[in-house]
Formats: sequence, C-alpha cells, structure tokens
Amino acid sequence: MKILCCISHVPDTTTRIQFTADGKALDRTGVTFIINPYDDFILARAAELKEKNPSGVHVTVLCVGKNGTSSTDSVDANLRKALALGLDEAVRIDAEASDAFFVASQIAAYAKGEGFDLLMFGKESIDYNGSQVAGMVAAMLDLPFISYATSIEPQNGVAKLTREITGGKEHIECPLPLVLSAQKGLAEWRIPNVRGIMQAKSKPLHVLAPVEAKPRVQTVRHEPPPPKGSFKKIDPDKVEELVKELANKGLV
Repeated sequence: MKILCCISHVPDTTTRIQFTADGKALDRTGVTFIINPYDDFILARAAELKEKNPSGVHVTVLCVGKNGTSSTDSVDANLRKALALGLDEAVRIDAEASDAFFVASQIAAYAKGEGFDLLMFGKESIDYNGSQVAGMVAAMLDLPFISYATSIEPQNGVAKLTREITGGKEHIECPLPLVLSAQKGLAEWRIPNVRGIMQAKSKPLHVLAPVEAKPRVQTVRHEPPPPKGSFKKIDPDKVEELVKELANKGLV
C-alpha cells in the first residue's frame, strides 16, 4: 500500500504576525515555521499503518515550498521531522506555495502515475484556513474525496472511514485509491524518538522542480485586524443595567 502525506509549512501558532511594507506577504523575519498541526494527525495515522505492516506500507511525505534563509524556516527540516516518525521518504516541490490551485497542481502532477492508494491531508492549514487543496487534488486526479475524516481503516482495497456530522457520526466505505482530509481524532499526535530522528537523517529527500501552473488568486494586501475598542464593564449582579446597555446598542 502506498500512502502520500501532504503537509504544509506554516508559522508557529505563537507567532506575532507582521507583514511586509507593501502588505503582500508575511514578514518571515525571526518567524519559526512548523508542520501544520492538522497534518500531524495524518502523519501519526500513516505511522500507525506503517507499524502494522512494515513491509507492505510505503509512506511518502510531500511539501510544496522553498527553504527560507534561516534554520527556523526550513521546509527540509520539517520534512525530516515527519520522517522521524518512521516514514519512508520525503519530496519537496521547490516552489513558493502561492495559492491553493498552484499547490494542488504541484501535488497532482507528482502523484499522477505514482500509484498511491491513499492521499492524506490535514483539513486545513492554520495560516490561511482555506480547506481547498485536498478537494482540488481529488478533482485533478479524478479520485473520490472524503473530508474531515476522524478515522480510517483501509483493508482489501476498501477504506472504512468516520467523520463527525451535526448530531452524530457518519460511517463511510470507499474504494481505494482515495483522497481524504483529516481533523482531530484521526490519530494521537506523536513525538519522534531519538532513534527515529537519527534514522531520518539518512532517509531520501527528493527536491523536484515545479510544473507550470498559473496561480488563480492574487493577493492585493494583508492587513491586521483593527485594534480592540473601548469597553464598559458591568457588574454581573446589575442585570437591568446590562439589559439596558444591550438595548441601547440594538442587540436585544
């Protein structure tokens, strides 16, 4: 079974976001980049499947991105961290991840003809929260797509999946190959051990040139949210005053 785990290279969740002078991009100065947290779930699940069948499961980790100029902005370093979970090889498409269509085009071009049984994505990246790439890749490869999966059990050419819906859970069966996006619950996050980290240093990491694909979205400008305005504090015992204040603002 061949699995492709597609990950994103994103700013750490504690980063204080600033933009370049023209507002067109994130100011990457001093920013530490990490594996997208939602992608950690797919990496952990792929590692579990690999452990159950070491000789029968091959896992490739892929990221679209250029290495930054600092050690804290290295796509390759994050790919090595993923490999340290016991996965087999990594691929980096050497291009800036400009928009969802461009990224999906790179992934689909690589995956086409590789014979992957399962292509896994986190449900979204924490920088733009677009939730677009996985669905686009599925469309480009003409494969079934299951979004927001919380479990997957592939066996004998069929995958049994679960996802949460309003008021319950949905159980799905889908033939392989398929594309899925995952959310919390697919697997427990894992921390690589020392042995895995040492082995990851010698595992193959292929850097490939991008295919031609014109981005569909152009960023005009990024802007931080407006600063918080003033507020009035009302004692919780003064319910009438609170109701009056809300009424004056047209909220009740």
